[in-house]
Amino acid sequence: MKTLQSTLLLLFMPLVMPAPQVQQDSRVISDYGTDPFEETLFSQDYEDTYLDGRNIKKKETLMLTDEKSLQLQNDDISTPPPPKRENDEMPTCLLCVCLSGSVYCEEIDIDAVPPLPKESAYLYARFNKIKKLTAKDFADIPNLRRIDFTGNLLEDIEDSTFSKLSMLEELILAENQLLKLPVLPPKLTLLNAKYNKIKSKGIKANTFKKLNNLSFLYLDHNALESVPLNLPESLRVIHLQFNDITSITDDTFCKANDSHYIRNRIEEIRLEGNPIVLGKHPNSFICLKRLPIGSYF
Repeated sequence: MKTLQSTLLLLFMPLVMPAPQVQQDSRVISDYGTDPFEETLFSQDYEDTYLDGRNIKKKETLMLTDEKSLQLQNDDISTPPPPKRENDEMPTCLLCVCLSGSVYCEEIDIDAVPPLPKESAYLYARFNKIKKLTAKDFADIPNLRRIDFTGNLLEDIEDSTFSKLSMLEELILAENQLLKLPVLPPKLTLLNAKYNKIKSKGIKANTFKKLNNLSFLYLDHNALESVPLNLPESLRVIHLQFNDITSITDDTFCKANDSHYIRNRIEEIRLEGNPIVLGKHPNSFICLKRLPIGSYF
């Protein structure tokens, strides 16, 4: 019986004995992993040995990406931007306010007329810094009916600026620096150019002759030496106060050779503030229903 146990013990001993060796190996591996310096060396060695090929590809990809990015940046720097066209400026209806055919560009310090929507009928560009108007400003805007440039710095207006605006009825150029009037459109009913520097030589003889719809004319506070010629029969209100008018004649408002002629439509003529004594020209008002406002001595 003892012999049998000894034999079995001998048979199983090789299977049991290696166990301590496994524990020792585990301890060694565990100890190796706990040293940060050695772990770093192991990681570097593993990456250099087994991942070298893949790392090279990754590095090459990164380098190519960087080169492309650098090239794009260089292209952006070296390629100049395209020249800005006038129509590329800020859209008018962001700069101004557009509402049902009306464009409001008031007090925004613009120094030129912005491109207007083609359907514009009313333009209010008051209190800005516009110095000049040209025909190009309104070339493609045929439906304009009212234009207001009150309180700008206007010194010059090309003759053809408004002449082709066949629908224009009201033109307001008050409080500017104008020395003369441009050619006016045929359907104009109101012209307001008060508080400028307009002299009589700045108004052509036929400026008002064909304006058969003109009802309101405001030229007060200018530098006129005489009443404009050929004032149309349609006029209802004429403001010429505070100019340099020194005299009037029998043909200024009436017709000297026609004692039956009466200007029925005129409701108001203002001439006060001029160096003229209206009492010296009684026959100049014989066709009027109301005497002009001014001094009578």
